[in-house]
Amino acid sequence: MFGKLAAEALGISDIGIIVPPSDFHKVDADDYLFHEDGERIFFLIKSKKDEYCFTNLALIHVDGDSAVSSKRMVKRYEYSGSRIGYCAIETAGNMDMDVELKFSIGDTAFSIDVKKSFIEQVKDIYKALIAIGRQQARDATSRENALRTLEAMGGMLKLGNLQGEAAVVSHFNAVLDNLNAAVLDRHTTRDFSRVFEKYIHNNAAPPQS
Repeated sequence: MFGKLAAEALGISDIGIIVPPSDFHKVDADDYLFHEDGERIFFLIKSKKDEYCFTNLALIHVDGDSAVSSKRMVKRYEYSGSRIGYCAIETAGNMDMDVELKFSIGDTAFSIDVKKSFIEQVKDIYKALIAIGRQQARDATSRENALRTLEAMGGMLKLGNLQGEAAVVSHFNAVLDNLNAAVLDRHTTRDFSRVFEKYIHNNAAPPQS
């Protein structure tokens, strides 16, 4: 107990490590995955207080009050509704014990200290987050274009050309169905498995200290 208190007082208790895939089933975050929907862990940073679990669908943050408390708050950030705003790595100096991964998702900013021997793994998740942000930006532009196209079509449509209430309802439903398909399905990426598979290469085992 004294060791844990001392580590927290010195500010070194929250330096994280990268958990290898062979141990994903042992972490708390695994209990909160939507396994039924095909969700799976691709990358996980664990410190004494927190877990930062990057799945194909979301970031799951198991937020601890302190290194000596068992109380946890589980927070979920879906990529489909939470944009990656920025991402940066602060590398370690000669005397530093850690590197720092900084990024924002939605309105929340993260700054995660990771043991510097895991720098190659941190580079991988950095690239993956950048790639997710790029796709999210592309999706947002496509959704805006879909809405502009709808407005243009609406300006061209003459209600008088539609014969009867049934024709109006049918036309409205067809337009709505196509708009929903474009905005919610074609141009909203929910599963980023391919991104993680492309960029996560150094996650097989922890490095030797």
